[in-house]
Amino acid sequence: MQIDGMTDEFDSFLGIDFGTSGCRGVVLAANGQVLVEQALSLPASERDGVRAEQDPLAWWNTLQTLIPALLQDTPGYRLRAIALDGTSGTVLLADQQGKPLSRALMYDDRRAIEEADTLAKLAPANSAAHGAGSGLSKLLWLQTHQAPALPWRVHSQADWLNSQLSGEYGIGDSNNALKLGYDPVQGRWPDWLAELLPMQVLPRVVEPGTPIGQLRPELARQWGLEHAVTIIAGTTDSTAAVIATGATQSGQAITSLGSTLVMKVISEQAIFAPEYGVYSQPYRGRWLVGGGSNTGGAVLRHYFSDAELTALTPQLRPDRPTGLNYMPLLRAGERFPINDPELAPCLTPRPEEDARFLQGMLEAMARIEAQAYQRLTELGAPSPREVLSIGGGAKNPAWTRIRQQRLGIPIRLAEQQQAAYGAAVLAQWYYLPHDLQCD
Repeated sequence: MQIDGMTDEFDSFLGIDFGTSGCRGVVLAANGQVLVEQALSLPASERDGVRAEQDPLAWWNTLQTLIPALLQDTPGYRLRAIALDGTSGTVLLADQQGKPLSRALMYDDRRAIEEADTLAKLAPANSAAHGAGSGLSKLLWLQTHQAPALPWRVHSQADWLNSQLSGEYGIGDSNNALKLGYDPVQGRWPDWLAELLPMQVLPRVVEPGTPIGQLRPELARQWGLEHAVTIIAGTTDSTAAVIATGATQSGQAITSLGSTLVMKVISEQAIFAPEYGVYSQPYRGRWLVGGGSNTGGAVLRHYFSDAELTALTPQLRPDRPTGLNYMPLLRAGERFPINDPELAPCLTPRPEEDARFLQGMLEAMARIEAQAYQRLTELGAPSPREVLSIGGGAKNPAWTRIRQQRLGIPIRLAEQQQAAYGAAVLAQWYYLPHDLQCD
């Protein structure tokens, strides 16, 4: 029907986003039209103090339910490629055939404190592997406490799921490899890692959007696919959401208002400042520079249900600041624009009026967002000329007005913002004409 690198109107591309509490799939037609989307929930992370774990087999079982459901709703289309994203900094160990040998330590697991101290002394200042939340700190913890005495590999969430789809093991994408210590500027694993672990446990790294194999034949038969389906190297969840926005120009900024608050700006140069929680990822011929705060929607939902947030929003008065000076965190510790694992939450005094309490938290989050972009500018990133908003909080008009007052630059809601949509776009990149792949 066609050769690789070419598509027709009945081709489709599947993107899958794995988050903390669920996964979502989006199928795009060759012209970019959304054909179908669906979401399934995941079991909640098991938490105990600084520990946050999930069972990777629960991811795989959910994925095996989601994909055939999506295919059932797209009859007449030929699935060409699958790409997926996962949570940044989530890692697990697996054997040479992809069988899990550990639980997955999630992105917000913070038990690897001693390992982070070791990295603080050994890793270069510009490495994204610093901190107890990094994939490398977690890998070193797993190596000490759970690694078996037989060959094993480390996997990110996205890498491991791709291995289950393709049967190709030991391949990772450069975005997810970043917090494992990968050097995106040199395009290789740095030599200093050999002092910490056997280098053969690390994946062979390719760029997001690179074909890594074909869907396993037994899965193709099970799902009624009579043709080859390419598995595409994925990315992190936050980067997939940026891809979805279509942002490509230097100076465009993207704020994700989800469970956490993530601020990034497109830059011509890479910037690494782990002392502030700032790192860079290659992005369509440029760099995506920024970091993530621990504040965000998870804090709001700790105090209010979704229904209460909806009811309180019309009562907010963005033009009448509360004067409350909050630090809206669920627990001690912040990543960006202040990188301080001991930074204490502050949500007192609490006013009697719930709307005033909510507005105080939103004002504090807007302050953190503005400080983040100011920090990036001070470090050499371009000053944002506009902010594209993504995530559930992006649709709150009062919050947008509060942020607009703080930032003083245009803010607009991204037309497309789902990470699953961005993953589907990533699945399609390989099949686009070369001059359309990087703007």
